[in-house]
Amino acid sequence: MAGVREPRAIVAGVAPDAGRRAAPAWAVDEAARRGVPLLLVHAQGTPTGGYRKTDVLPSWEQWNEALHEAGDRVLGEAVAFAESRRPGAEVSGLLAEGDPAWVLREQARDALLVVLGSSHLSRVQEVFSAASVALPVIAHSPCPVVVVPEREHAVAAPPYFVVGVDGSPESAAAVAFAFEEAALHGAALRAVYAWWRPEEAGVMGEQAAEQEGRRILADATAEQAAARPGVGLELAVVRGHPVEALAGASEQALGLVVGTRGHGGFTGMLLGSVSQGVLRHARCPVVAVPHDGARSS
Repeated sequence: MAGVREPRAIVAGVAPDAGRRAAPAWAVDEAARRGVPLLLVHAQGTPTGGYRKTDVLPSWEQWNEALHEAGDRVLGEAVAFAESRRPGAEVSGLLAEGDPAWVLREQARDALLVVLGSSHLSRVQEVFSAASVALPVIAHSPCPVVVVPEREHAVAAPPYFVVGVDGSPESAAAVAFAFEEAALHGAALRAVYAWWRPEEAGVMGEQAAEQEGRRILADATAEQAAARPGVGLELAVVRGHPVEALAGASEQALGLVVGTRGHGGFTGMLLGSVSQGVLRHARCPVVAVPHDGARSS
């Protein structure tokens, strides 16, 4: 019908390892909860088509065809898994050629969310290994990116989300998304402000530093709390490094929401040490929300 906009889809990356199902599972659950389509994407970085030279041996063609067949099989299994997990969900698949990070960044342009899996790679592996696409996708995605650990973790009852707050525009966008997720899941929200630099207490004293943290938390959450009164809210000021504080606070959470600085540039400098740190240390899904990203509630 003219004038009716199709709902944006959730996009989830599908790993070559068929045993890694955490990201598709999280994605199809969220798609069903939101009533939006799910697009599962498997990308292979093998040069094909125009990249092939005419003098390539037939064995290359056979190997390339085998890779396509393997990709089709992996993607088909992932679609079948998602459909069986949530029979009412609208699920489709896309087999793409190209660097996985580039493919997923392109799909992120019109996505509601991008969901990726993680096996908790080390810092060196995250930055330099072709197996990890999370950082470059987050760095350039206009929509929130969810990184779901493959290892299952215990979830507290009643359930809750955690959001990192520092009073910046980046954390403001994260707070808005965190309230939305908490409302969708019928969960509470724990907003965490961490202070750890000695000079913060040296100038004003520990009690004053904690009061300032509570003021920042109250200001950052007031508007969203008023808009979503059904979401239970806890404000927590924690002394310690932000990465450790957020990872600890979210140990049994449904998810940890953090802000990012936008798009472009060098990935490590762009995301910041806290955003990168929680990706390595958090045991629950981590949602990285760009403060200038287009997002619909």
